[in-house]
Amino acid sequence: MPRFPAVDPATATGRAKEVFDGPLKGKHLNIFKHMAAAPAMLDAYLGLAGALSKSSLSHKEQEAIHLAISQANDCDYCLAAHTAIGKMAGLSEPQTVEARKGHLADARLNALVRFSLALHEKHGGISDADLNAFKSAGYSDQQALEVIVTQTLATMTNYFNRANDTPVDFPAPPAI
Repeated sequence: MPRFPAVDPATATGRAKEVFDGPLKGKHLNIFKHMAAAPAMLDAYLGLAGALSKSSLSHKEQEAIHLAISQANDCDYCLAAHTAIGKMAGLSEPQTVEARKGHLADARLNALVRFSLALHEKHGGISDADLNAFKSAGYSDQQALEVIVTQTLATMTNYFNRANDTPVDFPAPPAI
């Protein structure tokens, strides 16, 4: 049962209304309705998501990161959401499962997910070997920093959904 109130987009006021009538028009997912209890949270989400829309990491790559981090943070809502979104971004269902397990058959995506999980597990204190393995797969310094931004968004939504116990409004992901 959710811990934070949901804001009905039809009756929202102030900044929440602006967001529901603007960038989130028609996107009345449970995550956003509950985030709207603190419009600053919606703005933080939109700011990071907006920045990532200009990232050199593809949507598919970003979704692989979301899946790996959401699994590491045990976020049921984000696992369901990013399995569905990841498939729309070009990940196969087996790749969504592989990303959650932290090992993908695709060498480049594997390096991406391994780097992201190293950042997570080491709380940012990665080694030169971690960064070199990532860059050896063809990624750049810019993309390493964009992994951090993607992971920040994933962690924010994971923590929010776990703290809130947000009702999942996506199909359940495959069990692993």
